[in-house]
Amino acid sequence: MKLTFLGTGTSQGVPVISCRCRVCRSADSLDKRLRTSALVETDGGKNILIDIGPDFREQMLREDVCHVEGILVTHAHRDHVAGLDDVRAFNYVQGQRMDLYANDTALSILRRDYGYIFSDEHYPGLPEVDLHRVGEAPFMVGGQTVIPIHAMHRYMPVTGFRIGGLTYITDANHIEPDQLEKAKGSEVLVVNALRHEPHFSHFCLKEALEIVEIVRPREAYLTHLSHDYGLYAECQSELPPNVHLAYDGLKIQF
Repeated sequence: MKLTFLGTGTSQGVPVISCRCRVCRSADSLDKRLRTSALVETDGGKNILIDIGPDFREQMLREDVCHVEGILVTHAHRDHVAGLDDVRAFNYVQGQRMDLYANDTALSILRRDYGYIFSDEHYPGLPEVDLHRVGEAPFMVGGQTVIPIHAMHRYMPVTGFRIGGLTYITDANHIEPDQLEKAKGSEVLVVNALRHEPHFSHFCLKEALEIVEIVRPREAYLTHLSHDYGLYAECQSELPPNVHLAYDGLKIQF
């Protein structure tokens, strides 16, 4: 399987509008971060999207993605679902509805915020999306088993996903031991690490490294990085050998 990091930034992206810090002014392309999202390509050639944020259109065009078999939503904050309207392009090309998988809280928010999509009165040309509830049980997407890993984003439930040798968790600041147990044995772990200093709703670097130590993957990648995290060139050198800062466009085989 292959993982592509479509975006690795926070809700504001990097650079942040009007910010003059040295990260936002960096000329290094590795310091430019769209909103966090990822694409998993299965061994059978199926594409599974994780989150569909406001940069979705740009990300799909950049990576030349021509089909998506399903969308996994970690949670329904706007930086993770604001691109939902653009799913209509895949409806047209694939000639079918799109399957989207999310927990109860996220489904409720999506139905409210995108009422025009999920209304009983169908308006021609709107995105066609089928919503599926994610609970405790594993489920299938694109012929691949997906294991949900439940976590908390302060007071909001979020869902991480185990797909084969990959575990992907973002926007979390607490994971119960029984849920984290599902990630053990992963070849690749992706986890959010907002900044060096503690935060009320995201793992900071120290907390993310503690998760890595528990899961003990072959390789770990840090995502959802803010401009407060620092320059890629400086911060990468401070990490353990098997822990890496993710960056937009990074591709990993596992």
